[in-house]
Amino acid sequence: MPTASKRELHLGLNVLAAGMHPAAWQFPGTDPLGYIKPSQWRHIAAVAEKGTLDAIFLADGTNVPLGPDGQVAGPVNSFDPVVLLSVLAGQTSHVGLVATVSTTVDNPFGLARRIASLDHLSGGRAAWNVVTTWDAATTDNFGGEPHADREQRYAKAVEFVDVVRALWDSWDDDALVADLTAAQFTRPHSVRPVNHRGRFFSVKGPLNLPRAPQGQPVLFQAGGSPGGLDLAARHADAVFASLGSLDHALEFTRDLRRRTAAYGRPADAIRVMPGLSFILGGTEAEARERARVLNDLAGDRRLATFARQLGVDAGELAWDKPLPRSLLETTELSPHSQGAREIALRLARRETLTVRELLDRVQSWHRLVIGSPEQLADAIEEWFAAGAVDGFNLMPDVEPSGLEDFVEHVVPILRNRGIFRREYAGSTLRDHLGLQRPSSRFAESRAAG
Repeated sequence: MPTASKRELHLGLNVLAAGMHPAAWQFPGTDPLGYIKPSQWRHIAAVAEKGTLDAIFLADGTNVPLGPDGQVAGPVNSFDPVVLLSVLAGQTSHVGLVATVSTTVDNPFGLARRIASLDHLSGGRAAWNVVTTWDAATTDNFGGEPHADREQRYAKAVEFVDVVRALWDSWDDDALVADLTAAQFTRPHSVRPVNHRGRFFSVKGPLNLPRAPQGQPVLFQAGGSPGGLDLAARHADAVFASLGSLDHALEFTRDLRRRTAAYGRPADAIRVMPGLSFILGGTEAEARERARVLNDLAGDRRLATFARQLGVDAGELAWDKPLPRSLLETTELSPHSQGAREIALRLARRETLTVRELLDRVQSWHRLVIGSPEQLADAIEEWFAAGAVDGFNLMPDVEPSGLEDFVEHVVPILRNRGIFRREYAGSTLRDHLGLQRPSSRFAESRAAG
């Protein structure tokens, strides 16, 4: 068994519609329409909080892929993440609330306002997961302008985040006075415009909300390309990465720490929390049988999904053959999610795996573990004890049953090993992640003046 350190493990829950497996909605006992029912979301949030998880993490997507027959293959991310998390904020008291919003199709003031609103309404539990949009079909739903290349998308993202953070600081912490006797609502000169004029945005400000309970909501970043890593190193509090092996995780974290220090921040300022898909059973044999049932239900949809994510035609892939040599030998950046694709290509190059074997190791672009509670706990602890990660974003195969099994059977093991909390020590997401509350850049300038 791996030897744990004194650090505390961080665990988030990444919920995608019915679950991470393409056949999750078909699994026996699962409500195929649960993903649009408030009762299921309230239940998921309650179970996550029972398990003292750090946060509920919601991805997003507005493009609905249609098959050649005009059908939708299964549940998709449907609810706006901020709207859904605002509902769940009223059903919970501790678990963090992470909303994915793209800098490619949104605007800084609107985003800053929504996430700050969520932070106020939840008592300091909000986070924004910063992403750029690689899918041109998504861009088509937001104005129809030509889809920008990767370099421009990340240049826009950097400016976007700069503006959002300035807006979050546009009120001093002590701006509100509300003195009835003096008829004074705010302290003089404590609320100020940001007056931003840049390449992509012009934003006057200030925000129409006082400074958030966390000072600034937590910033996650998802994306493994060089541009994404630089964006994370400059701004992020945590990263959601696609990492397929311990060596890959160690390499990724060393690179991120180096980049973070180069921006003048503490090298360990960012919590590294890659995705972890899992299929859990009471024994390994039970987990393998659950995986077999899910895979049989999905059939060739798994292959088609994998091909689309790799950016190739499904006809180029065969279940029991390795990936095409042209794909393995390419050095070109993918027009799709570079970090996500890299996890499959690394494994395929290193171990000469067939497509079937790859899909037994990778699910929805993330490391996949199939096994018993002890085996899953070992897999989590191995990477954590090695210092490769600070925790994981959990990606159960089926919702809500996969999450229920994890909280009931794996969380107690991690607690008994002394690496995961038995109860929340604080009330904000920054508390859970061990992050300091940032001071306002304007307040610092005022103090220096």
